[in-house]
Amino acid sequence: MLHAQVAVAALAAASVALPAFAQALEVPMVAIPAIPAQAASAQGFVPDGWRLEHAVAGRLDDDAQPDLLLLLRMDDPANVVAHDGLGVSPFDTNPRMLVFALADAGGGYRRALVDHAVIPRPESPVLDDVLQDDPANALRIATNRAVSITLHSWASAGSWSTHERTFTVRWQDGCFRLIGFDRAGLHRGSGETDAMSVNYLTGRAWTRGGSIEDDAPGPTRPTRLQDRTPVCLDAIGDGFAFEPALAP
Repeated sequence: MLHAQVAVAALAAASVALPAFAQALEVPMVAIPAIPAQAASAQGFVPDGWRLEHAVAGRLDDDAQPDLLLLLRMDDPANVVAHDGLGVSPFDTNPRMLVFALADAGGGYRRALVDHAVIPRPESPVLDDVLQDDPANALRIATNRAVSITLHSWASAGSWSTHERTFTVRWQDGCFRLIGFDRAGLHRGSGETDAMSVNYLTGRAWTRGGSIEDDAPGPTRPTRLQDRTPVCLDAIGDGFAFEPALAP
């Protein structure tokens, strides 16, 4: 099977979701490897040149067996880039990928989904790790089989804005379908806040503005999705570029 080539130009295009100040490094080209269709354990899904950064066990489908959500990270020293600009140097640009694996009744696991887009590749040394160096908090499986993926944006230079966004997905109709999206932002200079919550099952949503100087959150503005077409996780792409289309 051919490996998917991820070119520098494509990575630069994806970085439009980052603040304008966050100039991307010229990161090396990488090849995203194929992931085995089946494996006896979590480690069996880890290709050569990658490592298992984190594993979460929990129910993802309707049976009672614990399934797996795996966070893999490339482990190539060539992707650790030294530079003379702002931020951490040398800077680790090794990409990540998520692997969802469902337990088989006879033992072992089968691959259900591989995604290497929703968690963007690190490209700016002034941006904190999008998982806050805490995958156990960023990736969770709830008792209702819902998976939450939380991404965090915080810059040490060039921007006052910080925000957090959480995607909630659940195995349904043959894909990990988006059932919820939540975003909360703060401008560290002005103290202004903004928030959004979308229920993709009901189509309902709300937005809210405010300030950290207020004693209570500002009023919520009810709204709804413009398009109720189901969204699967592998169609989201870069998690920071995703924006729900809400009614005006």
